[in-house]
Amino acid sequence: MAKSVYDEAYARSMRDPEGFWAAAAEDVHWDKRWDRVFDDSRKPFYRWFTGGELNTCYNALDLHVDRGRGKQRALVYDSPVTGTVRTYSYLELRDAVALCAGMLRRQGVEKGDRVIVYMPMVPEAVIAMLACARLGAIHSVVFGGFASNELAKRIDDAKPKLILSASCGIEVNRVIPYKPLLDGAIELAVLGELGERRDRHEARVDLEEVPEVGPILAAAEAVGPERPDATRHPAIE
Repeated sequence: MAKSVYDEAYARSMRDPEGFWAAAAEDVHWDKRWDRVFDDSRKPFYRWFTGGELNTCYNALDLHVDRGRGKQRALVYDSPVTGTVRTYSYLELRDAVALCAGMLRRQGVEKGDRVIVYMPMVPEAVIAMLACARLGAIHSVVFGGFASNELAKRIDDAKPKLILSASCGIEVNRVIPYKPLLDGAIELAVLGELGERRDRHEARVDLEEVPEVGPILAAAEAVGPERPDATRHPAIE
């Protein structure tokens, strides 16, 4: 039986894993090229592409726009529950993510901060995750509708700078309000050894307003991806 493309690729990866993955990594944009493909100096704590620096949001969106694929479809949202179909091109998604990142920055989110995303499976959840990556922030996804006590555990674990939430989630025959669950989780969450409650700052964005940018996003400045030289790739051309 003839070998498939997968079989051949798998065999190459087993024969020469460093060479195989180094070749694959050439398709990714690196702000700083790696020093070593595979670092096994602290076995069993192996590391790949040590010394390399990149921005995943830039690679997911901006790179395609820069290479002339801005009008191609990047994301298709098709909800059988609500009968909603929305399509984003790479250019549209990049601009929405850049504005969301600007909103997060206005709320004080910076590189290295943690953000909890408590949302249903809607395009805005994808936009939120990519916006965090654009800033260099770390996102933790908590599936929308999780009970307050479970969400509180994740808040205590992540100690987020900000929680980005939808107002509700829609199931087949009911609407689940998220705000009461989120409020309950914040009340239950205890941060710090002395048990201080986190100061609460609320900024509401209605989900149905997001495709039209919305008041908070309209006041935000679109930001480029976090990188060693932030002037190289502006968010909006």
